[in-house]
Amino acid sequence: MKKRLMLLIYIGMCMLLATACAPQDEENNGMDYDQTKKMVVDILKTDEGKKAVEAIMKDPSVRQDILMDQNAIKDTISQTLVSDKGVEFWKKAMDDPKFAESFAKSLEKENKTVIKQLMKDPEYQGMLQDVLKDPAMEKEVLTVLKSKEYRTYLQKIMTETFDSPLYQSKIQDILLKAAEETQGGQKQSSDDDGSSSSGSDSGGEQQQQ
Repeated sequence: MKKRLMLLIYIGMCMLLATACAPQDEENNGMDYDQTKKMVVDILKTDEGKKAVEAIMKDPSVRQDILMDQNAIKDTISQTLVSDKGVEFWKKAMDDPKFAESFAKSLEKENKTVIKQLMKDPEYQGMLQDVLKDPAMEKEVLTVLKSKEYRTYLQKIMTETFDSPLYQSKIQDILLKAAEETQGGQKQSSDDDGSSSSGSDSGGEQQQQ
């Protein structure tokens, strides 16, 4: 049953790409594409479908085919994404919280890398500064900072930070260092006072003699 489902998904995906790229009659092509897409999407929504796709992607022969046809796949995906149907599909897909969360997690590492690279770009830094200086943006930021949700979130973060053993260890080191410096300053002050007092007493004795 699982092998049949894997084969069905693989064939469906191939048909989906083929109908999207093949120069057939527009009306018939639209019907075939919609029907194929619906079938593939319906299957992918099931747990069995997701497991089958994972198994397919682990197949060495499939991975090799993907690597060999990488340029063709990129072109096909790019054309599909910018099409009206592609835009509509992604809008509906992103309305699904679970799909949006999974999609965001899959791109989390790449997004961090891109953001880090952009932060080093002078042009991007200038654009970001212009955005932050925009009165409307400043108003939005202040609204968020004053919101109850943000304060609750900030309080949660602070609580988690204070409860962190690593943070507690750092705070303890800082306090110990500050205490040592304070004690050292007090000792130095006492030594200086003692030296001054001793010098005054010695001077007085010499005058009496």
